[in-house]
Amino acid sequence: QVQLVESGGGLVQPGGSLRLSCVASGTRFSGNDLGWYRQAPGQQRVLAATITSGGTTNYVDSVKGRFTISRDNAKNTVYLQMNSLKPEDTAVYYCNFLFINQAWGQGTQVTVSS
Repeated sequence: QVQLVESGGGLVQPGGSLRLSCVASGTRFSGNDLGWYRQAPGQQRVLAATITSGGTTNYVDSVKGRFTISRDNAKNTVYLQMNSLKPEDTAVYYCNFLFINQAWGQGTQVTVSS
């Protein structure tokens, strides 16, 4: 059974940092393009950052320069380093494959508030 498990979220003040992790079980991240998505309250889930199997990264404009996606295939884990957090970054964050239809994990809540 394939599972994606996100962790690392929490409550942080504006300007703070968090590092999210996503571990896969029952499947391998290596050789696949991956993404971090986020879903703000009352909004649809959207893609925030991507990383190809070769390590090329891309970001939506709203997080560019503040977020960094990375991967460790040996640990079957993808990370999202989030710096200079803003209240508008508040959302549930999910990881998933970009081109494989995989069920979503439970996500991890990130709340940016003073």
